[in-house]
Amino acid sequence: MESVTGDRESLAFQSQSVVVGAGPAPLFTTQLNVSNSSCSASSSTIEPPKDKLLGGLFSPAFDEASCLSRYQSALFRKSSNHTPSSYLVEKLRSYEVLHKKCGPNTELYNKTIEQLKSNHSMGPMECNYVVWIPSDGLGNRIISITSAFLYALLNNKVLLLYLPEDMGDLFCEPFPETTWVLPSDFPIRNIKWVYSFEKDPNRYGDLLKRKVLRNDMNSRNISGPLPAYLYLHLIHTSDDFDKMFYCKEGQLLLQKFPWLLLRSNQYFAPALFLIPEFEKELSLLFPERTTVFHHLGRYLFHPSNTVWGYITRYYEAYLADAKERLGMQIRTFGQVDLDSHSSYIINCALTGKLLPNIDLKDPVLPTISGVKPKAVLVTSLSSGYFERLRDMYYEHATTTGEVIGVYQPSHEEQQHTEKLSHNMKAFAEIYLLSLSDALITSRFSTFGYVAQGLGGLRPWILVRPNNKNVCLHSVTMEPCFHFPPSHDCNSRRKVAIGSVASYLRHCEDFPNGIKLFY
Repeated sequence: MESVTGDRESLAFQSQSVVVGAGPAPLFTTQLNVSNSSCSASSSTIEPPKDKLLGGLFSPAFDEASCLSRYQSALFRKSSNHTPSSYLVEKLRSYEVLHKKCGPNTELYNKTIEQLKSNHSMGPMECNYVVWIPSDGLGNRIISITSAFLYALLNNKVLLLYLPEDMGDLFCEPFPETTWVLPSDFPIRNIKWVYSFEKDPNRYGDLLKRKVLRNDMNSRNISGPLPAYLYLHLIHTSDDFDKMFYCKEGQLLLQKFPWLLLRSNQYFAPALFLIPEFEKELSLLFPERTTVFHHLGRYLFHPSNTVWGYITRYYEAYLADAKERLGMQIRTFGQVDLDSHSSYIINCALTGKLLPNIDLKDPVLPTISGVKPKAVLVTSLSSGYFERLRDMYYEHATTTGEVIGVYQPSHEEQQHTEKLSHNMKAFAEIYLLSLSDALITSRFSTFGYVAQGLGGLRPWILVRPNNKNVCLHSVTMEPCFHFPPSHDCNSRRKVAIGSVASYLRHCEDFPNGIKLFY
């Protein structure tokens, strides 16, 4: 995950009153108020808001001041080409009613908590729950929350989040007149030490392995009470028994439990399309399969007022007047040579015609007077990529006469997911990237997945598909499920999961993963 604090010095290079390049800009300050001007979206390239509810995706039942981003975001985005289905809109309103009825501290919630304290279960109750437990960085958390919400939606369960302190003021509440935050007095106390859950006695996969549970259990062959809850271990290290979650028989068993504790760092939504019981419902919810994260991500994740202040101040100061915005999300895993990798990224932008070439022979080519600059927003843990791109357009004229402004909000050198301030600024950068007109992303990076999904953007991925092409323009905006199940549920044999359905393929940036296609 890229983020975000760093240099507080700002470099403003100006030519004919047009910004040529800028350094890490000090917008991420300790100021917490949200300016009234933050919703002006002064750029002439921004369309006037046509529908602040995004086709019914958002409920109108919120106090706008409590979450400015929910309804103001339409001022900063171009209209989406993807409209939520009427069935999805209806389903979301029904879910909001269910969540309000069953949410924390309601009578029905308290009743189910008493059952949980008894350490056994006799079956589903009027209110049934999925409790999400975090794992890894912010990008992983956002895509796994989205998957957990879709699972809850398909099963008429209520989603609650265990939010550690490092996620305390990131998001607004997504459901009116209730909360999705798990109360601090939740009786399963070791939830605070999430890594201990790998050996939880109620881990679903281990219970199957030890034959304490069987997926073919029904009311006639259950001889005694069930465990009070099941723990679903759906992170990248889950084994084949854990992955029985993705089978029809597993889902029939899981429906018997009022409490499911789910820990994941994966976008497992694509695998839900392979479960026969969900197939029809999913086709009604998402006639366009490649819009799952686009719609659910926009519905769930509204920046808190603090984070929205970061976003709007930066946007107005550096991006609002640009004629076009290009986002560059740069994440490296392991050691790379900065010079060669910078050249590779720049080459991707040039060959994709996302940026203009420079003229190395004539340093005094005239710029086009009065034309707004093109803005490049770089997010990276390192400042090196930004500096090379900034210097390139500062020291040389473009062959088109365009002026390029290059900006990086901050750089931290290392990821610090355990810090709330880091995560707040990281989410601000994700959101700023999602406001781009075009996006370059790094392979395997969930940070980029979230930005492309929120923005409805098909990214240029920093992957060489062949000898002719430097990088790859993705076919969809959907995230990749990196570690899907590898066994067929019926035959128990290993299969190429990306070929079992026409709408699933292996990911362009991670061939072992799968993603939703058209």
